[in-house]
Amino acid sequence: MASIRPLSDGPLAGKRIGVLMENDFAEDEIAYFERRFAEEGAHVELLTRLWGRDSLTFHGHVHRGEVRVAGDLEALGYHELSRLSALVVPGGMVADRLRYSEDVGREAPAVRLMRRAFGIPHLVKAFSCHGLLLLSAAKELIRGRPVTCHNNLVADVRNMGADYLDQDLVVDGDLITSRSADHCHLLARTVIETLARPGGAAAGAAA
Repeated sequence: MASIRPLSDGPLAGKRIGVLMENDFAEDEIAYFERRFAEEGAHVELLTRLWGRDSLTFHGHVHRGEVRVAGDLEALGYHELSRLSALVVPGGMVADRLRYSEDVGREAPAVRLMRRAFGIPHLVKAFSCHGLLLLSAAKELIRGRPVTCHNNLVADVRNMGADYLDQDLVVDGDLITSRSADHCHLLARTVIETLARPGGAAAGAAA
């Protein structure tokens, strides 16, 4: 999958959207995110745990398509993370793989990243399908908040204390969730609409 140059005069020109990546991603979903966000002018950055390497190549779940990722999620401190406009956790097995920690006494770097992300109100946090698995070790981040997710994950998000809604898309201020990778168009459209609105996620939370 080749990177797509963002439209220079789109409504999201100058904005950066991070998308987490790992093996067994949903190819159609990632391709759609890259294309749609670029059409609106946003620069899409694929991010993962690089394990000390310059880049890693991941394979999709269905077609085994390859994607090279050079963005290091461990390098995203609060300052760098606050420069993003949105952070997307896609479907497939991305979240499950990223929550792995070789030391069971420590949280995975991606979980620590999410803790930082939820501390930045203007940063849109978007989760597709199984994406909320990444928050299983940080359940307080969505406790009491309305969300949707893949049907297989309903019991998990309820155990996290979230308020599951049987809908294809749920928006709660800076938190956007969708039921499955097949609903990536709804997730992308809502992220775009949120970022294009004056005040972004903060305005949506106040509305």
